[in-house]
Amino acid sequence: VFENHQQEGIDFVETFAPIVKMVTVRTFLAVAAIRKWELHQMDVHNAFLHGDLAEEVYMRLPPGFSNGLTGKVCRLRKSLYGLRQAPRCWYAKLATALRTYGFSASSADHSLFVYRKHDIVLNILVYVDDLVIAGNNGAAIADFKAYLSDCFHMKDLGKLKYFLGLEVARNSSGIFLCQRKYALDILTETGLLGSKPASVPMEENHRLGLASDPLMPDPARYRRLVGRLIYLTNTRPELCYSVHILAQFMQRPTQSQWDAALRVVCYLKSSTGQGILLRADSSLALDAYCDADWASCPISRRSLTAYFVFLGGSPISWKTKKQATVSRSSAEAEYRAMASATCEILWLKGLLRSLGVPQTEPVPLHSDSQAALHIANNPVFHERTKHIEIDCHFVRDEILRGTIAPSYVHTTSQVADILTKALGRQQFQSLLVKLGISNLHAPTLGGVLAVYFVYIVIFG
Repeated sequence: VFENHQQEGIDFVETFAPIVKMVTVRTFLAVAAIRKWELHQMDVHNAFLHGDLAEEVYMRLPPGFSNGLTGKVCRLRKSLYGLRQAPRCWYAKLATALRTYGFSASSADHSLFVYRKHDIVLNILVYVDDLVIAGNNGAAIADFKAYLSDCFHMKDLGKLKYFLGLEVARNSSGIFLCQRKYALDILTETGLLGSKPASVPMEENHRLGLASDPLMPDPARYRRLVGRLIYLTNTRPELCYSVHILAQFMQRPTQSQWDAALRVVCYLKSSTGQGILLRADSSLALDAYCDADWASCPISRRSLTAYFVFLGGSPISWKTKKQATVSRSSAEAEYRAMASATCEILWLKGLLRSLGVPQTEPVPLHSDSQAALHIANNPVFHERTKHIEIDCHFVRDEILRGTIAPSYVHTTSQVADILTKALGRQQFQSLLVKLGISNLHAPTLGGVLAVYFVYIVIFG
């Protein structure tokens, strides 16, 4: 009734509702782990029915309510499911209630609301109708929950355990995030639950970009699988490179590219419970790595940019992306990667400032390119760098402002390397440890020994 008849600019304008970024979620939980904040979750029943409409919207009378009236319509006072602007109306209603209580929206992410009064700290993450509440005072959290229940029909889900497909486990060591159930669903859907596990997600020196074998008869299967793998990278940064490569062939996938996607699923078989640990004993200082793989795309010869950002020892932000233009040298590609990482650092500093964690010291930015570091620290421009002058000025200005402090790191210690290329098993496993990626569900040595002794007792 609504979606096919509403006209933009007449009975709706804005249709979207801000939703929290996954980087914000990880940063939020990392700070909560370090600051020992309580974490609670609430859900709103029929969230879209709470929104107030600013436009005049009419609908036909529902079946059974005509009561003999003909040619009559209903004018909506509240939003309904099916209205294009319903998500936006709900967000506006919730934001008003939060501001009335004393919250303010973060300028870095409008789905993060913060409250500071005396020694009480409350922070709210909003994802449509799901709310995560963090605070340093249990009584203040209980009072705020009661306020929300008075404003809306709420469901208290208690301590945070499952949010947007992320499984949350907490102990004295910190907060562990994984997507084990989601990974098992992928294995079940592809029929590979009983397959042989793979040690790495993608073969070294692959040539998927130049594949010329027959096209898949049903590309929808490939698109669905890669789409699910993209969401899995929220807690599995080691999959970013593989998923980035596979996502380039959504339009016309071949059989070899489908086989490569299934290899990633076989890798999941060996590590379904793998995730990231947000350590409680971490410092609150940012630390970043950036890397690039020059001219790695065999078709366009564009380079690959990657960066990885830690909060203390906790991984909070990572990305793998093809550069927008062709770089004429490896130094240029590395420098563009440095500029991308600098942008992310600037945004993270603003986000952490909203959470009460200001970054007063320059953020170490590690690169394994001596040439890129020389360009960053050399105030003289020449012909080789004239075409990247904007990036040069941007990075150099941030160095002078004390935002970043670029430094050299040896290639073997460059953790962002796992985001730019397919690695061998030994180097891949080594970088997993450095990235803080672990498997909560992997058997411990004590557990393995116990099983072994039971086997000896039973079978001699």
